[in-house]
Amino acid sequence: MSTLLLRLKGPMQSWGVSSKFDTRTTERAPSKSAIIGMIAGALGRRRNESVDDLCALRFGVRIDDEGKLMRDYHTAKSAKSAYVTHRYYLADAAFLVGLEGEDDFLKQIQEALLHPYFPLFLGRRSCPPEGKVVVGIRDSALLDALQNEPWLNEGIKRQQKPSFQYILDALSDERESTILRDKPISFNQEKRQFGYRRVVEISKRTSSLDISTITKHDPFAQLDETEE
Repeated sequence: MSTLLLRLKGPMQSWGVSSKFDTRTTERAPSKSAIIGMIAGALGRRRNESVDDLCALRFGVRIDDEGKLMRDYHTAKSAKSAYVTHRYYLADAAFLVGLEGEDDFLKQIQEALLHPYFPLFLGRRSCPPEGKVVVGIRDSALLDALQNEPWLNEGIKRQQKPSFQYILDALSDERESTILRDKPISFNQEKRQFGYRRVVEISKRTSSLDISTITKHDPFAQLDETEE
């Protein structure tokens, strides 16, 4: 198995899973349904076409920068009524997304994302991605590929972290998992359908970070000098 890595950065992102019209929330990380929808659009698939082959890919996210939660107080008015909606976004967030599957299929997806049939966006049409989206295909399993990739904000030395948070599709033998209604069955606007998927959350140190650059401060140095 190989893993296709995607870089999701932008001024604003929004990853709603269970939102009502007047309050549209966002998850703290990209949803599988949104990424599958983005890839289906890049491939040129219509909303009534199957996405079963895309859903079969194992999906995972590494949270590089959780960003800041922001609310948009939005008003709208028609000839007969007026209403207020609250729409939530993640500002300045950064995520590394991985899709594990057969190499040939991943190459097809990669080519589509590089030359998309429909525009790419980060959860909502008002949220375009910043910079490149495709990182590349790695000849390794999902977690290894996510763990070994350099931090997306590696230029900011003082903000490097010794560990990341990972959210992955649970394997069949993983018992400590959470259930999310985040598996797209149909994007058909007449009858959208979503099923459930199990996910696991992992905090794990990544070998690509040089932890010695985080800080050179030794909190016990002054104590040692006092004892002398």
